[in-house]
Amino acid sequence: MAGSHRCLGCLKYLMFIFNLVFWLGGCGLFGVGVWLAVTQAPFATLSSSFPSVSAANLILVAGAVTMVIGFIGCLGAVKEHRCLLMSFFVILLLIVLTEVIVGGVLYFYRKQFDRNAEEDLKKGMHFYNKKGNEGLSVAWDTVQEKFKCCGVSNSSDWNEIPGISEFPRSCCSGTGRPVCKTWDTPCYKQVKDWLHEHIHSVLVFGIAIGVVQVFALGFSLLLYCQIRRAEKYLN
Repeated sequence: MAGSHRCLGCLKYLMFIFNLVFWLGGCGLFGVGVWLAVTQAPFATLSSSFPSVSAANLILVAGAVTMVIGFIGCLGAVKEHRCLLMSFFVILLLIVLTEVIVGGVLYFYRKQFDRNAEEDLKKGMHFYNKKGNEGLSVAWDTVQEKFKCCGVSNSSDWNEIPGISEFPRSCCSGTGRPVCKTWDTPCYKQVKDWLHEHIHSVLVFGIAIGVVQVFALGFSLLLYCQIRRAEKYLN
């Protein structure tokens, strides 16, 4: 019985430590989501499905959920509460399965997502300099000036927009007057490259969280079984 108590105590503290790391990881994810949402705020008015905005929202939700689940796990471990531990295990298992499915879908359909995002951005260009869409116009100018790019696929995208007879000044590498020499790089490619440069650290962080999730699943199930065994022995 003494050995069982030592094993239970060991699992309890390991479970608490892993869930504390899990909770801190959730705080980190939430912080990354806030940073991405703030720094890439201009993209929000370009298209609702634009990758940077979707990534920010996804990371914010993932961080918030991770913090809540980590808290439940810590509480269940400290209180040795079987109901909390089982709830933690089931919810975390569902989250892990969802992460795997979403990751697979994003990977296998990434080209289709790219096409849809480009189409949405091109549709958004039709509202440039239109009344009531000042935010979109400012967003396009900000993106083109910041990334030194023009259009979604190329500068000729602006020629297809009705009511626009000349390139926006933000598209020009010089003053834009009297002749506008447009940037050669498409904005979609520039922004994607920027995201790829900064996404590696987020991916490493995500993989680390995934490893902690797997260990937390194992420890929570073992702790649940140990508590159940101890309760049966006492009864």
